[in-house]
Amino acid sequence: MVDLSTNCAGIKSPNPFWLASAPPANSGGQVQRAFDAGWGGAVWKTLGVPIQNVSSRFGGVTIRGVQGAGFNNIELITDRSLETNFREIYETKKKYPKHAVIVSLMVESREEWKDIIKRSVDAGADGLELNFGCPHGMCERGMGSAVGQEPRVNQEITSWAVEYSAVPVLVKLTPNVHDIVPHGLAARRGGAHGVLLINTIKSIIGVDIDRFVPEPRVAGLSTNGGYCGAAVKPIALHMVAQLARTKEFGIPISGIGGVSNWRDAVEFILLGSTSVQVCTEVMLRGYRIVEDMIEGLQEYMRTHGFSTIDQMVGKAVPAYSEWGDLDLNYETVAKIDPQKCIGCHLCVTACQDGAHQCIHPQESPAALAAIQKGVAVKPNGGSNVRVPVVDESECVGCNLCQIVCPVSGCIEMIPVENGFSAATWNEHVKQGKALRPKKGAH
Repeated sequence: MVDLSTNCAGIKSPNPFWLASAPPANSGGQVQRAFDAGWGGAVWKTLGVPIQNVSSRFGGVTIRGVQGAGFNNIELITDRSLETNFREIYETKKKYPKHAVIVSLMVESREEWKDIIKRSVDAGADGLELNFGCPHGMCERGMGSAVGQEPRVNQEITSWAVEYSAVPVLVKLTPNVHDIVPHGLAARRGGAHGVLLINTIKSIIGVDIDRFVPEPRVAGLSTNGGYCGAAVKPIALHMVAQLARTKEFGIPISGIGGVSNWRDAVEFILLGSTSVQVCTEVMLRGYRIVEDMIEGLQEYMRTHGFSTIDQMVGKAVPAYSEWGDLDLNYETVAKIDPQKCIGCHLCVTACQDGAHQCIHPQESPAALAAIQKGVAVKPNGGSNVRVPVVDESECVGCNLCQIVCPVSGCIEMIPVENGFSAATWNEHVKQGKALRPKKGAH
């Protein structure tokens, strides 16, 4: 039996899946429907001095028919009154006492922070999010990422919030920085109980090439917005892992950025997140996606011997290293399963045009020469002429063929012995350890 309950920086929830502070968590009615669907927590859409939003405000990237693979918004914080929001927060927490309700905040002066924090706590908030991440509109007013990009300001405002709050304070970090670590450490020095990352990435989603205006268009003009969705996951994973492996950091992380399914959530947890937040996928698919997330996470935990979320948190962090500490003498080559290969030759094109020219059509001169030299094997004794041939003497194990192959498990990267003991670049430079001969260096 697995237990999905989570305690992220003192904020408890029945599972690690939270709605991120965004349109899906804009109102009490929405958050309550989300809780009914199975979400463990919600970070309320950011409260502050109510603003006026523009129309239109969203943009999306379609990649090979997948709509919304990348998503962009130029929406700001709540445009609803604080009184309405606080009433709905109170009603929601009263109705769902075991679910996490985190209130996101963004104001300017110390007195404004003091007032809005007190009102949030009085409304029943389990925790507070300090939104130091918004990359458009609010940063132009000295808030959002304008705070998140300045560690000193981040630390100072965080310390105010911690002083005034009776519940845990989590700082939402901006990815629009050179190195996330100083900003996470600033939040820690300010007394934050945890951090949330990443917020959206400053971007222009595209251009209307007929009207000559960037998207989304607002009366003939546009502006940069915040990029999110599945496409940002690698950036988010990197920043989460950077903080998780920093010994001086040591406070909980709620991971955000491109979580679309249970596998994404597992990746964030293994790299140090105690909870995971979702926005874009809910906007595109609806609240019920959490059902598959819960089921998938439960099954993963059962099959991998985990009984609690805490046992998973950070499990992959020790394996996140610097490039200079990787074994340069570890070697793999591509192996194509002739029983699974459909003969599409996507691997041939990718290898020839984008990699190291080691995969060849079976009857080509290069393939025949490699077979004759004994550095390649003719598949199935030549019974399937569409199966390409890998010249192992030239294969550098780059993985490109495996990435483009449309058949799961058809191409595997197989470790091979080369007679060289493990050696990193740092060891080579400092100790003179021998490195294996290069391959594919034409």
